[in-house]
Order: sequence, then structure tokens, then C-alpha cells
Amino acid sequence: MQSIAMQRWSTLSAEDTRTLGTRLGQRANAGDFVACCGTLGAGKTTFVQGFAQGLTVGAEAYVRSPTFTLVHEYDGRFPLYHFDFYRLSHFSEAQDIGFTEYLGAGGVVIVEWADKFLEILPGRRLDVHIQVTPLGIRYIQCTAHDSSYVRYLCPTTC
Repeated sequence: MQSIAMQRWSTLSAEDTRTLGTRLGQRANAGDFVACCGTLGAGKTTFVQGFAQGLTVGAEAYVRSPTFTLVHEYDGRFPLYHFDFYRLSHFSEAQDIGFTEYLGAGGVVIVEWADKFLEILPGRRLDVHIQVTPLGIRYIQCTAHDSSYVRYLCPTTC
């Protein structure tokens, strides 16, 4: 699917990455889909922690990567369904855990390692690609694949 618009930020620390996630999470609507991509250790989970905070997921809900459980559910302004495709070898495994049912559950779905199975991702989504440099600078590029996701791509006030 063709992108509608994109925005790129850089962060210098985990806290900066979390803060950007918080600001974007504040813009989320029920039914949104966010695909997070990046290498191991790039900051995907840190970004999701901030995103959850932006959805007002309580601090008592420690947001961690669902690498072994494959999905975590959190209560916030909207339910947050946090998937991790890292350990999956075929997209049918995501379907086996009810991935497609979560898409219509009225919450926000966010997937780490989403680029493993692009063929099952909805076309209407926000892609978040995190690239980390050897100096620890993270470049976070967000791409809206539908006009309704352009709200995530705010000016530098993010």
C-alpha cells in the first residue's frame, strides 16, 4: 500500500523515545493499527511503553514485550493489544492466537516485528520504523498509510 505521508524524528535516549511514544499514543483512536519495525534493541518496546502511557495505561501495568506470550492486553483510554511477531515463523501462527479478531475488537493494536508478515497487516495503519546508530541516536520514521493516520505526523512539537 502506498504511503500518504511520513514524518521522521530523532531521539537521543530511551526517555526521549518513550516521550515520543507518549505523544503519539495521545493521538490514538479506537481501531488504530500501529506496526513497529526495527532491529533487536532498536527501542520498539520502549516506544510502545510510551504509547501505552499516551493511552493512559496505568503505571501499575508494566508494559513489556510479549515475546513469549505473543500478546499482552492493557486497559487504558482504549484497550491496547500489544503483539510481538519475533518468535513466529509463519503468519498462520498469528492467526492461531486470534490476531484477526483483535483487529476488530475496538482497541488499538500495536505489533512489534510487524514487518515479518506484511501480508496480514491492514492497509490502513501507521508504520513506525526505528533505526539506531552506533552512537545510540534513534531515527524514528512514522508513515501513515491512510489519511486518518496523518494526525500522528504532527509538527516538531511532538
